[in-house]
Amino acid sequence: MAEISSLQLPSPPTHMPQEQDINKPAIIKLLKIPTLTNLYASSTIKKVQQAKYIPKNWLLERVSLWKGDITKLEVDAIVNAAQHSLLGGSGVDGAIHKAAGRKLYDECLTLGGAETGEAKITKGYDLPSKHVIHTVGPKYNDGKDVESKASQLALCYKNSLDLAMKNELRSVAFPSISTAIYRYPIVDATHIALKTVREILDEHEQQFDRVIFVVFSDKDKEVYETLIPEYFPSEEGSTGL
Repeated sequence: MAEISSLQLPSPPTHMPQEQDINKPAIIKLLKIPTLTNLYASSTIKKVQQAKYIPKNWLLERVSLWKGDITKLEVDAIVNAAQHSLLGGSGVDGAIHKAAGRKLYDECLTLGGAETGEAKITKGYDLPSKHVIHTVGPKYNDGKDVESKASQLALCYKNSLDLAMKNELRSVAFPSISTAIYRYPIVDATHIALKTVREILDEHEQQFDRVIFVVFSDKDKEVYETLIPEYFPSEEGSTGL
C-alpha cells in the first residue's frame, strides 16, 4: 500500500475568489452601452409624431440612456452631483468618492469648492473613468425662484460639457443632477438636461462621441424614456416647431 505522503495531491489555487470579487459589478465599457438608435430599434423608446427639435440621425448615435452604477462606466469623464465643498457627501457624490479613493478627496481639497452651476475637473483615480467633473446643482425650494433654479441647473450641464471640450474628453456620463437630496422635480430636471445637452451637441457636432444620461431607478428611467423623443426624435417623427 502506497504511503500517503507519496500521493500526488493537486496544488491549491494561487488565488481563492473572495466574496467581494464574486459580487463586484463588472466595469461597463462604452461599446456595451446602447445608443438612442438601439433604444428606438428595440422600442424601449417610442417615436412621437411631434417633437421640439428636428431629427438628426447622427445625434441618436451619440446619446445614451443607461440605468445602473455610474462609478462602473469606463468613459472619459463621469459627472458628480457635488456639494459646494466638493469633498463628498451622500448619494452619487458619496459613491463616486468612495469608488475613486482617498486621492480624489485630496485633489478636491485643492480646488477651493464650487458655486452653484460651476464645474471643476479632477482625475478619476480608482474609477474606470479617466476624470470626474464636479458640478453643484441648485437646491429646489418648494417652487420658489423656479426660473433662477432652472438656469442654474442648465449651467451644470453646460459648464460640465464646456469643461469636457476644453480637456478634449469625448465621452461624458451625467447623473440626474439635483433630483435626489436637492429635490428638484425629476420631470422638470429632465427637460432641462435634455434641452441643454441637445443644444450643445447641435452647436458642437464633432466634439463628443457619446453623452450618457445615467439613472438609478426605474421611475427615473421611465421619465427619460418618455421625454427623450421630444428632444432627440427619430427620423420617422416630425417636429412641432
